Amino acid sequence: MYENTLKRNTNSMKKRKYFYYILFIFLFSILLVRLLIIRSNYEEYQEKLMEKTEITVLGSSAPRGRILDTNGNVLVDNIGVKTIYYQKLEGITTSNEVDIANRLASILTMDGGDINELKAYWLAINNNGKYLITDEEYELFEERKLTSKDINALKLERITDEELNKFSELERQAAHIYSLMNNGYSYTKKVILKDVSESEYAKVIELGLPGVTGELSWERTYPYGDTLKNILGSIGSIPEEESSDYLSNGYELTDIVGISYLEREYEEYLKGTKAVYKVNSDNTLTKVSEELRGNDLVLSIDINLQLKVEEIIKEKIVLGDKYPNTDYYKDSYALVSDPNTGSILAISGVRRNDDDTWSDISLNTINKSFTIGSAVKGATIAVGYKYGLIEMGKYITDSCVKLYLVPEKCSFKSLGRINDLSALAYSSNYFQYLIAIGITGNTYTRNMQLNATSEHFALYRNMLASFGLGVKTGIDLPGEQIGIIGSTVADDLLLNLAIGQYDTYTPVEVLQYINTMATGERAALSLMKEIRNNEGEVILSNEVNVLNKVDLSLEYLNRIREGLKMVLSEGTGKIYVDASLNAAGKTGTSESFYDSNSDGLVDVATISSTFAGYFPADDPRYSVVVITPNISHNNGSNDTMYYGASKITKDITNYLASGVN
Repeated sequence: MYENTLKRNTNSMKKRKYFYYILFIFLFSILLVRLLIIRSNYEEYQEKLMEKTEITVLGSSAPRGRILDTNGNVLVDNIGVKTIYYQKLEGITTSNEVDIANRLASILTMDGGDINELKAYWLAINNNGKYLITDEEYELFEERKLTSKDINALKLERITDEELNKFSELERQAAHIYSLMNNGYSYTKKVILKDVSESEYAKVIELGLPGVTGELSWERTYPYGDTLKNILGSIGSIPEEESSDYLSNGYELTDIVGISYLEREYEEYLKGTKAVYKVNSDNTLTKVSEELRGNDLVLSIDINLQLKVEEIIKEKIVLGDKYPNTDYYKDSYALVSDPNTGSILAISGVRRNDDDTWSDISLNTINKSFTIGSAVKGATIAVGYKYGLIEMGKYITDSCVKLYLVPEKCSFKSLGRINDLSALAYSSNYFQYLIAIGITGNTYTRNMQLNATSEHFALYRNMLASFGLGVKTGIDLPGEQIGIIGSTVADDLLLNLAIGQYDTYTPVEVLQYINTMATGERAALSLMKEIRNNEGEVILSNEVNVLNKVDLSLEYLNRIREGLKMVLSEGTGKIYVDASLNAAGKTGTSESFYDSNSDGLVDVATISSTFAGYFPADDPRYSVVVITPNISHNNGSNDTMYYGASKITKDITNYLASGVN
C-alpha cells in the first residue's frame, strides 16, 4: 500500500512540474511577442512622442471662404493686406528689441504709445529701472515680503511725467511698437501694422531685422459695394462674452470671426484653416502645412435681380415726389422668393435720406414689423372656412358693423352683393367682421357686445401662425424678430385683427405667408443654396425644411387661391400685375404712424400699403412681397394716395416674367 501511495505522489509531482513548464513557455511566448510588437512599432511610438513634445503654432490668419450668388458671382471676397509681423527669435535681448522698435518707427507711420506703453519702453531703455527701487525694498523682496509684482508696480509709479515728456514723437511710436512686439506668448507672431504702403513694406523687408517679416493678412472686400452688405454680415474680433465658447472650439482670442448675419451664421464653413508652423529650438519657424481658404457659401440670391429690385424701388420713391401727401414716404421693401422651397432670390430695403443719398435697410425685413391691412385676409378668411362660418358661393350684401360703444366699422366702400370669392377680390371688411363675430358664438345685431376672450384671439392667431404670420420664419439670419402681438383683448380689436389692423408682421413673415398660401406647406425661408469646398465640390445643400402644413383642408385652401386670383384679375390688385402672368395675391392698405421729427415719438397718422402674391397661379415659380410705408398722411389737403406698391410690384413681376420659360 505504501508503495502505491508513493507512486501516486510521484506521478502527481511530475504532472505539476510539467504544468508549470508549459505555463512558463506560454507566458514567455506572450512576452516575446509583445516585445517584438513594441520593437516593430518603435518608430511609430517615437513619432507620437515627438508629436506630444513638439511645439507648433498657427499662422496669423487664413482667407475666409467667399460668398457667391446663385450664378457664381462673387459678393464677398478676400483681399491680401500687406502686414508687418514680429516673431521673437532665440537669443534676442531687450536691447535688441528696443533697437528693432526704433528702426521700425523710423519707417512705419503709427500712433504713439499710451502712458503704459511709454513706461514699459522707458524701463526697457533704462536698465529696467533698477535704481528706482531702494536697497531696503530689495531686501524685503529677498525676504519675500515684497513680490516681483510689487516691485514692478513701484517702478511704474516712480517714472515721472517729466521723464516721459522727454520722449520725441519717434520714440513714442517706438514705444508703441515695442509694446506690440511683447504682447502675448513669446513664440507667437505679433501684428505690428496692417495695410502698410508698398514703400514701407519694401523698406522693412530690406532691413532684414531679426524676427521681422512682411506677409499678407486677409480682409473682406465687397465687389457690389453696399448692396446686401448688412445681410452678408461683418467680421471682427471674438466678442468677450463668447470667448470661452470659441476657445473650446479651437479658436485663438486674436482670431477674426463672423460676428453678424450670414458671416456669423455660416462661420464654421467660412473660416479658413491657418498654416501650421513648427517652433524650432532657436524659436525660428518651419512651415508644416499651408493655409487653406474656407469653404464658399453660395446663396440663392440672384445679384442681377437684387440690383434691379433696388433700382425699381429707388425710381418709385423718387416718383412719389410728384404726388401729394408723400412727405413721409422715404423707404420701401421688396422680396422675391421661390415659394416651393422658401429660397430667397432678392431681399431689399432701401431708404432715401434727407440729403438724397440712399441707405441699405434690408435688415429691417427681419427685425421691423408693419400692419399689413387687408393683405392678411387670405389667412383670416381661413378661420371662417375651418369653423364652418362660411358657406361657399353664398351671397350677402356688404354693409357695416356697429358694436356697443365702438364707432361703426365698414368696408372701404359699399361693395353690394358679395360672396366668399368676391369678398376677397374686392376686400370686404364686413365679410371678415361677420367671421370674427361668428367665432365668438354670436350672430350680429346692431350695438351688440361680443364678450371676446383671449381664446377667440388665439383661434385667429393659430391659423395665422400656420401660414407664417406672428411666428419666426426660420430664416438663416441670426436675430430674426417677430412682429408685435397685441396683448389687449377687446371686441373691436378682434374685428381689427381679422382685417390686419392690430398685430404687426415683418416683411419675411409676409413672404412666408404668401409662400404657404401657394404651396399649402410652411417652409423655412433660406438664403443658403449650398456650401462648396476649395475644389468646387458641394459639401452641403439646402434642403426644404417644412415647418408645418396649413391647418385647413385642400378644398378650402383652393377656394382661397381662387379668390386671390380674382384679386388680381378684377379686384383691388388689378393694376398690380400684368394679367398675362396669371398671378394670385392680396393687396392691403393700413393705418400707420410716423415720427416726423425723430424725437422717438410718432406724431403723424399715415397710410401704408402692402402687396403679397405669386405667379403663375397654377404652378407658382415666384412669390413677391412689397411694403411701402407712409405713402400718404392724414394732414394733406385731399385724400389722394400714391400707389407706390403697385408700381414697384408691376415692374418687378414684369422683370421676372421676362425670364420665365
